Amino acid sequence: MKRMALSGLIILVFAGIAAAQAYQGTIEYDKKKQKAFVINYSYATEAVENAIIKKMEALGYKAKEEKGFLNKDKGFLVYKNAFITDISNEKMDYIVKVERKSRKESDESVLYIIMNKTDGTNAIEKMDAYDTDHAKYFLNNLLPDIEAANLELQIKAQEEIVAKAEKKLRDLKDDQASLEKKLQDNKIAQDNTQKDIESQKQTLGTLIGKRRNN
Repeated sequence: MKRMALSGLIILVFAGIAAAQAYQGTIEYDKKKQKAFVINYSYATEAVENAIIKKMEALGYKAKEEKGFLNKDKGFLVYKNAFITDISNEKMDYIVKVERKSRKESDESVLYIIMNKTDGTNAIEKMDAYDTDHAKYFLNNLLPDIEAANLELQIKAQEEIVAKAEKKLRDLKDDQASLEKKLQDNKIAQDNTQKDIESQKQTLGTLIGKRRNN
């Protein structure tokens, strides 16, 4: 049983590693195709993007996001002169883009990271095996950060569900209080109307009695 459990754990570990392995690819940025490190994650783009933003903020860097309706580079996160020792001993510009893998796969994302030298040239094109392995290792080991970011999104979503349900309950209680007040007012109105009817009947009886006497 222990061997079976251990084998299962090993399979899960290797499956997780296989599902998140960085490789070299290309992406268009600054009006040209550029070499980039690429990795797929089985998480929504928001979780992946939040994880990389938090990771870089922990290193002391804040991204400048490419914006603008006509900007073809919209959505890229640019970290100028960043120093990430896990990747390189040099300062570089790290340009990050997280995209949904496809329209059908909402929980599958692709992360691209371009690494440019300070002179603007693509550093990946001339990287040796040592630096390449370090860059891939950095991306492969983002998974715990992404899982944590995804958990925060789940917590936030659940908090919103709870808050919505609590508001609904408050509204229902308010409706109940309003209805109970209306019922109470209605009961008082009925009692008053009943008294008025009895009074009016007495008056009517008196009037009818006068008619007979005449």
